[in-house]
Amino acid sequence: MTVRTRPALWWRCAIVLSAFLGIFTSNSSLVYFTLQSNVIVLGYFLGAAYWMLKRNTVDAPAPRLRGAAVLYITITGIVAHVLLNHGANPLPGLVSGPDRLQHWSSFFLHYTTPLMVLADWLVLSPRNASRWRDLPLWLSFPLGYAFLTEGRAMLFPDFPVRYPYFFLDPTEHGYGWVGLQMLQLTVEFVVLGALVIGLDRLGTKLRRTPSPAPTPDAA
Repeated sequence: MTVRTRPALWWRCAIVLSAFLGIFTSNSSLVYFTLQSNVIVLGYFLGAAYWMLKRNTVDAPAPRLRGAAVLYITITGIVAHVLLNHGANPLPGLVSGPDRLQHWSSFFLHYTTPLMVLADWLVLSPRNASRWRDLPLWLSFPLGYAFLTEGRAMLFPDFPVRYPYFFLDPTEHGYGWVGLQMLQLTVEFVVLGALVIGLDRLGTKLRRTPSPAPTPDAA
């Protein structure tokens, strides 16, 4: 059986398609963490599909990079659904109302792609490849994004979209409030990163291991 007939390859190709559709139909820019995380997912899984075909393997390459992509796209999904959309049902906007194309784009970026990537992380190999020491490295990107946003806004006050997200905007509540928001998000991201690693290990335990072959009775 070749890798072309294995569900893992086609699932990862579907992730590429989902991320591409979300990015291609979006009217947002790369200043948003949403777009950046989806670009990372798109690039990683494109590379993974190429690797799988070239090596004829179902194992995705660079498991540490894979874990980082999982964390970033999961942050995107949770922040969008909880903080930005306040838990609203995203489905009605897909079939009615103005800007249906942007609703579809948002659905791909914030829901379809994150859920597919999480399923890939939990079910598909390689399993048990992440390490606890990976967590600080993974967190450097979202935290760096926040500090870069603040620094850019101070240095370039005319920059378009100075504060892509309300919790990074000190205009109304000041930098102290923003600092508390960033501290709270950091704690939540640490917990989320630990959960990502835990899911990796849980997926290993959920995989059924073959029973050892019975040994013949001694004569």
